[in-house]
Amino acid sequence: MNRLARFDFHALQLQLEGELYFDDSAAHQAQRHLYATDASVYQELPLAVALPKSVADLKKLIAFARQQHVTLIPRAAGTSLAGQVVGSGIVVDISKYFGAIQEVNPEEKWVRVQPGVIRDDLNKYLAPYGLLFGPETSTASRAMIGGMIGNNSCGLHSITWGSTRDHLLEVKAILADGSEVTFQNRTRAEFRERVAGKEGMGKREQAVYAGMWGILSNPVDAALVRKEFPKPGITRRNSGYALDSLLGDGPEDPEMINLCQLIAGSEGTLCFITEAKIGLVEVPPAAVGVVCVHTTTLQEALHVNRVAMRHQPKASELVDRYIMDFTREHREYSKNRFFIAGDPAALLIVEFWGETTAAVKAQAEVLIADLQRESLGYAWPLLFGEEATKAWDIRKAGLGLIRNLPGDTQPVNLIEDCAVAVDDLPDYIAELEVLLQKHGLHASYYAHAGAGELHVEPMINLKTSKGKQQFREVLADTAALVKKYNGALSGEHGDGRLRGEFIPFMMGKEVYELFRQVKRIWDPDGVFNRGKIVDTPPMNAFLRYEQDQPFREIATVFDYSGQESLLRLAEKCSGSGDCRKTELTGGTMCPSFMATRREKDTTRARANLLRKYYTDVTQAPGMRDRVPSDRVADDRVLPDRVSPDRVSQDMVKEVLDLCLSCKGCKSECPSSVDVGKMKSEFTQHYYDRNGAPVRARLIANFTTEMRLASWAPWIYNGIFKTPALRRLANTLVGFHPERTMPALHRTTLKRWWKKHSEKAKGTGTLGKVWLFCDEFTNYNDVEAGKKAILLLERLGYEVEIPEHVESGRSHLSKGFVKQAQQLAVRNVTLLEGLVTEQRPMIGIEPSALLTFRDEYPELVPDPLKAAAREIGANCFLFEEFIARERDAKRLSPDLFTKEPRLVKIHGHCHQKALSSLTPSKKTLSLPENYQVQLIPSGCCGMAGAFGYEAEHYELSMQIGELVLFPAVRAQPEAVIIAAAGTSCRHQIKDGTGRIALHPAEILWEALAH
Repeated sequence: MNRLARFDFHALQLQLEGELYFDDSAAHQAQRHLYATDASVYQELPLAVALPKSVADLKKLIAFARQQHVTLIPRAAGTSLAGQVVGSGIVVDISKYFGAIQEVNPEEKWVRVQPGVIRDDLNKYLAPYGLLFGPETSTASRAMIGGMIGNNSCGLHSITWGSTRDHLLEVKAILADGSEVTFQNRTRAEFRERVAGKEGMGKREQAVYAGMWGILSNPVDAALVRKEFPKPGITRRNSGYALDSLLGDGPEDPEMINLCQLIAGSEGTLCFITEAKIGLVEVPPAAVGVVCVHTTTLQEALHVNRVAMRHQPKASELVDRYIMDFTREHREYSKNRFFIAGDPAALLIVEFWGETTAAVKAQAEVLIADLQRESLGYAWPLLFGEEATKAWDIRKAGLGLIRNLPGDTQPVNLIEDCAVAVDDLPDYIAELEVLLQKHGLHASYYAHAGAGELHVEPMINLKTSKGKQQFREVLADTAALVKKYNGALSGEHGDGRLRGEFIPFMMGKEVYELFRQVKRIWDPDGVFNRGKIVDTPPMNAFLRYEQDQPFREIATVFDYSGQESLLRLAEKCSGSGDCRKTELTGGTMCPSFMATRREKDTTRARANLLRKYYTDVTQAPGMRDRVPSDRVADDRVLPDRVSPDRVSQDMVKEVLDLCLSCKGCKSECPSSVDVGKMKSEFTQHYYDRNGAPVRARLIANFTTEMRLASWAPWIYNGIFKTPALRRLANTLVGFHPERTMPALHRTTLKRWWKKHSEKAKGTGTLGKVWLFCDEFTNYNDVEAGKKAILLLERLGYEVEIPEHVESGRSHLSKGFVKQAQQLAVRNVTLLEGLVTEQRPMIGIEPSALLTFRDEYPELVPDPLKAAAREIGANCFLFEEFIARERDAKRLSPDLFTKEPRLVKIHGHCHQKALSSLTPSKKTLSLPENYQVQLIPSGCCGMAGAFGYEAEHYELSMQIGELVLFPAVRAQPEAVIIAAAGTSCRHQIKDGTGRIALHPAEILWEALAH
């Protein structure tokens, strides 16, 4: 086992209830590589990855670490940006098995949780009590309480709710000797009792109390801390260990001491938290509004912030032009720009609360009047409700959005966590701008202006020696500037291995020695997260990239010029973890993670492993010359046995296996990391090297098989409607025996239309439209196609099916990109000049029709790209077309029944990612008494052939059970279930027994006959 040979991980594995990944198998190597990178710029392969299932597991891991002299690296999600969770020890991921909410006390306003509970999920649970956990990071949809404690997270409303430390009442933890302990508020007398030792106390617990008392009771040490720590008024302070919090604000010693104050912000270096009791606050009042102050310069926005803080807002956050510009072309965030007037250099988002909207307006108007008197700002829109949420979403997506910057020069987490006093902020930022100009750099500025902390992200190319030098020099120079203002080098993202090296400079060597003493008191053997905060390696060691390495381009089937290259697309992942949302948060990305809660099943994991793989490939010996453009690159020259620091094709295949290609990442990821596209590309390369499996070929060639079977549909249906025969046939091709198969219609849609069209010619009064007869509707969902055509004709349109071939969706889904490319070329050639603004093409199946918008422009050769874009721009889903015609007042509700009905819509993943469900809601609301509601479901779990495959069936059903199946089962029989996707309708039938209808079928039935 090469460098792992001296550790007996096999023995440890046998002892654990949970999971342990450590050896050289592709699956285990992949797991380890996924944890080799954090959200910043560091990369280091861990010895092993553990997912403990119990406190007993944690104790065994601690004992192993102590005996083997390795370190445990605690990992939650969504908080660390300074290299806290990478290293060569054992990564201990608590996100899967330590997520229980254990007890709520609404009267005393506290909750007891395990460290893997997600902040936003906790608050959804607490909502019926009218309570919430206040600290709110921009990553709150995936940030876990354990990580928030580790970093002392603050968030958007820190000026109102404070930091995690302010709410941490009690911690249950395991110390370095494996003993369990509870830390809570103690009087000085109780604290001294524990210093002397109490019955039942372990040696390590007593040593902790005695050691900490030695520091806290020493007047010289206390005076040193009070002198060298940042200004007391700076609330965001997370450098070193929080000895200042234990000493209190005033000159007198505090009557109560709670070592939880020290644990908060300790980055998992002191103990392993198993449970936390945290204080809660009341939910904000009903009326919440934000004033979005537009300014012409960054400095003006900071002066606005000074004025705003005099009005005691609940939040005051900055967004600069750099971030706003990245929202312009973003599929999701471009929708949130509705309130932006002109081209502001910065926005300051200032939030007020009140019992009524009028009360909020009154507060906002006073602020606006003050700003106008001082000639600050040029627009001051006041937003409420969903509009305010959309403005906040732009702010929260800052880290991910700026990763859309082209080229190797990228924003780096370096000086993003520095905090100064609010009144010092304009001067500090002005000097910082000059400092960055001296280094030839520019930066993005955003976030917590109200707390004196802007996230400043300088743009540096860390792939070069010059960039690596700038990386160190900028931090060193900024540290000197922050010290000048007596600020905090780390506000809430922590020191980690990034800024730990500069703590002696910031606070003096004596205070730094106190920090080292704290670490020795709690963890003398370095069991917990060694090399973070104190005794860190140089801040520019273990960076992701070796500098000045030549790269060669990889020839691909897809065109990646819009993302610069395949590698660059993978590199866009910022690690912000938006893909770690749960079904409670909502959205589509990433369905497999929502079900499994494993890091390997996130968009982030897949992007990171692809980044590492393609970096390895492009730098491999003999691989630096450009591959001829007429063939696809692979890694044939790489050795079959890949060294531990490299990534193999089999490792990538393992991690991509559960990607459902839902496309949610293309719209919901702030960096638009399209893993579905990269999975198809990678799979094609894999086939080129290893050949394609028979089952994959069968699925890809679905259309050919259905065409043959359609001449004798009774034979096909006879097999798959007979349970015993179906199970046998399914098993033979690798499908799950319990999965039912969609029946073949007695005819095809094209055959039916050929007969029908002779009677319908020339009947359209509202114009002519094309219908794309996709391969699924043509053979299986013929009734939905017939209803769509008949409905369009009844509404006044002449429908014609042009000559075309299948969409290629089944080929793309299984990685046969070259065959899909051939189909794309054929379709664009056939439809060029036919599909126009005057005569659009309508599609029934979202996954098929949307290939024209999404994949075709990146598949066809350059001479056909303009035509592909033109066709894609004039292709409409059935619901999009009906909604457009309704908005144009060409369709009237009078055409439909007046009968009241309730319709529940489940949206297809591609529809949600590449279009919207708003047209579906508008379309099905045409009958004036139809009440239409969206089911808040993500992916249904079927995802084309994914849910049929034997090894994926259980996960497919598990995904359906997250939201969709329970929501459908809860509906009375009279409720209509709508689903545009053929896979979705089949999944609903298999999972619930209910028949879902295509919107075209629902509208056809709703016509006033």
